[in-house]
Order: sequence, then C-alpha cells, then structure tokens
Amino acid sequence: MYAIIRTGGKQYKVAEGDTLYVEKLEAEVGAAVSFDVLMLCDGETVKVGTPVVDGAKVEAEVVEHGKAKKVIVFKYKPKKDYRKKQGHRQPYTKVKITSVK
Repeated sequence: MYAIIRTGGKQYKVAEGDTLYVEKLEAEVGAAVSFDVLMLCDGETVKVGTPVVDGAKVEAEVVEHGKAKKVIVFKYKPKKDYRKKQGHRQPYTKVKITSVK
C-alpha cells in the first residue's frame, strides 16, 4: 500500500516504514504529524482525491531537523567588474512514515 502526499509545495510517494526529507516543518523531534493524501493505492484499487482523498490519512514521526549541503550562488557580469558570491543551506525535516490508512 502506498500514497501520494503533499507537503511544502511538493508531492511524495510514500509507503509505511519509509524515511524522507521534506521542507522544514514546525514540529518538535519525536512529534507525530499528518499529511494530505492526494492518491491512495492498496495494490488493487486506486483512490484519487479531488483534491484530497476523504478519510485517508498518512501519519509520520519527526526524526530530526537539519540543513542540506551548501549551494553556491555566483552572479557575474563580464567586463563590468561585477561579482557576487552567496551561499545557501536549505533547512529540512527528516520524517519516518508510521502508518498509511
């Protein structure tokens, strides 16, 4: 059984026991969170929501918060002596899917 969930403006395919990195959530480590279910499949039948499936629920546990590797943003204009170097580290939340209902 798997589901398609929506969080942080992105969609993820999840099954029970999966671990994934999502956009930062405002939840404590060890807290339970639930996600909107857009599609639910149990192997034979597929339920597609408009926009979410009624009665379907995906629950997860927050494992940790962190930051991704640094991405360098370098702006440059030739012959104009313009160079700008900037770094960015995107915050994330690591969650473990506990149940798909």
